[in-house]
Amino acid sequence: MLLPGMTTHDCEITILYDNTTSGAALAAGRGFSCLVEAHGVNILFDTGADGKLLLYNMKKLGIDPSSPDKIFISHHHADHTGGLEDILAVKSADVYIPSSCPSPGKARKVVRVKEKLKVEGSIFSTGELYGVEQSLILETRKGVVVVAGCSHPGVRNILSAAYERGKLYGLIGGSTILKNSPCLNPCKWSVRLIVQPVFPR
Repeated sequence: MLLPGMTTHDCEITILYDNTTSGAALAAGRGFSCLVEAHGVNILFDTGADGKLLLYNMKKLGIDPSSPDKIFISHHHADHTGGLEDILAVKSADVYIPSSCPSPGKARKVVRVKEKLKVEGSIFSTGELYGVEQSLILETRKGVVVVAGCSHPGVRNILSAAYERGKLYGLIGGSTILKNSPCLNPCKWSVRLIVQPVFPR
C-alpha cells in the first residue's frame, strides 16, 4: 500500500495481519502486522497473534517470510507478538523490542528500546512511551509517516514524539483508546497536526 502522493522510492507498507481483510484469499485474525519497505530495508512491524496465519497471508501475498531484515515489536501483547517465534524459526533477524518486553529466544540480536533510537537510515523508534509501547517513524519526501501498534500511550503522545522528526504526513496502525489512556481527543489532534489524511486500520 502506498500513501497518496508517495512512490515506492519513499516507502511501501503491506498489511499482513489484521482483524479484517480486503480480499477473500487472506485470513483475518486478532492483532496486527505489516511489512515496511523503506530506505532499502525491510522491517516486519509486529507479528499478529497467530504465526501460522501470518505465514499463510505472507504466502498469499507473495512475500518471502525470510525477507524482513529487522523485526520491530511495538509492545508486549499477544496479538502483536504471537507470530514472532514462527517468523524467527524461518530466519533469525534483529528484533527491536520495548525494554518492558521479554527477549525472544531465536533472535539474531535483541535491541531493547527505552529511549528514541535510529533503526536504520531515516527510520526511527519513538522510544518506549509511558513504559508500554514504541512506534515506528519513517521520514519520507512527503513528511513523517508513523506506524503504530495499538497506540496505548495515546495517539496525541505518539504524534508529539514523531513531530520532532518533521512535518507529519500519515498514521497507520492501531488506535486503541483505553479508559485511562493519556490520549485526549485523538482524532481532533491527528487532523490538526497532519495536513494529509490519517490512515487508521
